[in-house]
Amino acid sequence: MKYPAVLSFSELRPQLAQFDAIIDVRSPAEFLEDHIPGAINCPVLDNEQRVQVGTMYKTVGAFEAKKLGAVLVAKNIAQHIESQFLDQPQNWKPLIYCWRGGNRSGAMAHILARIGWPVAQLDGGYKAYRSHVNAELAVLPQALHFNVLCGPTGSGKSRLLRVLASQGAQVLDLEKLAAHRGSVLGDLPAAPQPSQKRFESLLWELLSGFDPVRPIFVEAESKKVGKLRVPDQLMEKMRASPCTTVHLSTPHRVALLMEEYAHFIAYPAQLNTQLDFLIPLHGRERIAQWHQLALSNQTSELVDELLRTHYDPGYLQSIKRNFIQLQQAQTLTLADISEASFQQAARQLRQSADNFPAA
Repeated sequence: MKYPAVLSFSELRPQLAQFDAIIDVRSPAEFLEDHIPGAINCPVLDNEQRVQVGTMYKTVGAFEAKKLGAVLVAKNIAQHIESQFLDQPQNWKPLIYCWRGGNRSGAMAHILARIGWPVAQLDGGYKAYRSHVNAELAVLPQALHFNVLCGPTGSGKSRLLRVLASQGAQVLDLEKLAAHRGSVLGDLPAAPQPSQKRFESLLWELLSGFDPVRPIFVEAESKKVGKLRVPDQLMEKMRASPCTTVHLSTPHRVALLMEEYAHFIAYPAQLNTQLDFLIPLHGRERIAQWHQLALSNQTSELVDELLRTHYDPGYLQSIKRNFIQLQQAQTLTLADISEASFQQAARQLRQSADNFPAA
């Protein structure tokens, strides 16, 4: 085969795992927004250089911009080879891609191929990959068998998913992928949400790796997890799937939420900032009362009131309206929030899930 081999994503998809490296040569900003799973970033133009060349292209002309670009690209490729690739053997097999046109990836692919490495270049670049992801997310959910964990806030659904995963079950943890707990208090400290495109790439990677014969456990979610939107076809499949209602007593729910949201409890001013988003629903007077509970370290009382007056009423309306198999759901009761209770509940759920009819 002649190298670099320029191949479509449909040709490359079955052999992605066979590449020794997947190299994204776009700028760090482009890479951060989204990239092919497992890719490393070796930009041939960094963020500032890309802007510099683009500005020259518009204000001076294409020829002058290409000269500057060639200088910068050559220097950057040389640096990447020297710092990362010099120790690679002759049979080292990289896949290289850029945005779409192939100029940036073509430059690196050409040089690596001239050295003697069997280089592949993605035809159409990231845009071709992105088109594949969009098409796959429209069809993958229909071939999968979901078991949806329902239950009000604090009933332990997210923790149960983590235990199920530790026991080897197939788990789709949307809140983990979205870096958000799915409520007004859902922001995670020091963990900003990914872009919508990155979220969908992570979803595609997980869904395409699931065994369609085995059940996939997922938490009942709304259409949005924080700022991110769950793809329509996945949401439709989840809402039509068999359900399990997770039950935990209110005192234990309060205790669990005190553990899960310790980052807010430790900083009542930050908690109160988030509670202000509920003013349109509950009015300033009630929010002021909740502020005072937070500031006076009466957090358990605050959590209990939030459950009774905000979370539970909203949950009951939404879950009954959206998950059509809820009436046929089995109930899984957690005795408490100990590790032993979650381990036992996960084992029980795995044993019973095989008897669920597929949606």
